[in-house]
Amino acid sequence: MDLPIAITLGDPAGIGPEIIAKAFRDAPEAVRGCFVAGDVATLRRAAAIVRGAGGVDLPVAEIAAPAEALDAPPRCVPLLQVVPPAAPVPPGRVSAEAGRIAGDCVAWAARAALRGEIGAMVTAPLHKEALAAAGAPYAGFPGHTELLQAEAAAHLGKPLAELPVRMMLANDELRTVLVSIHLPLREAIDKVTAGNILETLRITHRSVGAALQRPPRIAVAGLNPHAGEGGLFGREELEAIAPAVARARGEGIDAHGPFAPDTVFMRARAGEFDVVVAMYHDQGLIPVKYLGVEQGVNVTLGLPFVRTSPDHGTAFDIAGTGRAQAGSLLAAIRMARRLMA
Repeated sequence: MDLPIAITLGDPAGIGPEIIAKAFRDAPEAVRGCFVAGDVATLRRAAAIVRGAGGVDLPVAEIAAPAEALDAPPRCVPLLQVVPPAAPVPPGRVSAEAGRIAGDCVAWAARAALRGEIGAMVTAPLHKEALAAAGAPYAGFPGHTELLQAEAAAHLGKPLAELPVRMMLANDELRTVLVSIHLPLREAIDKVTAGNILETLRITHRSVGAALQRPPRIAVAGLNPHAGEGGLFGREELEAIAPAVARARGEGIDAHGPFAPDTVFMRARAGEFDVVVAMYHDQGLIPVKYLGVEQGVNVTLGLPFVRTSPDHGTAFDIAGTGRAQAGSLLAAIRMARRLMA
């Protein structure tokens, strides 16, 4: 049976509601079977902003259950009210209220996915400062990835350590998976251990392989310039990265490296590898984002359900103007459908 896809509202003070409205306005076939997990008043405000920009009426219809989204007509936004109704928050401002709404929408969708009520969740951007301002339980989560990991672990009755997850950023030209995610750089370097790298390679092999329907060719970036140059510029490659690659290969994983991080992404983009494992957040995300955030998709690997999101933030500076583009959100929806298959 087909299952609907939930699109979470994102921070209601950001561009999330507007890009959702634009996706339903401009790409009705792409969003067929999707619904918004959010707030009616906020989406109706966004729909009015989008109508002003494009001149197309976009009704927001409240539904009582996710399955009703499967029968929604084109250019109508089905929305499930998953937070207490309230007046929309002002656009472009960090607030605890907005952070709480965003967090509640994500938590609801994660639980619905874990119950098997939806086939995937696509998350509009949230604002990390607003999420922290919301207080418990959201203040302890740097972003979507950690919140979703905690929800899944609690549902499965597992400690977090037994449900490792990783972030993958992908577009049509490049995929990259990160060993560590939202950490200060000094702490991220401490996460470059053989165990963490091996776990990342296992998750990458399993998840990317499922999407490709074949074992992926994985390149592993070094941490240091020139991948350490045989120990001249650092020993992490010799003591952690290379041993992890060797062990992964012993498990049948098609992993290679470590390679100089200033060239490995070009090699992958040229087709030599299917995915690059990067050692820390910016090392892996800058190359993908440089190719264009319009088609970039964030995928959380290792969860027991499909989660994707656009490759951009809340853009408070243009929230409420109707200028935000829905390309990355639509790419995230398309990616979610492929991963559901």
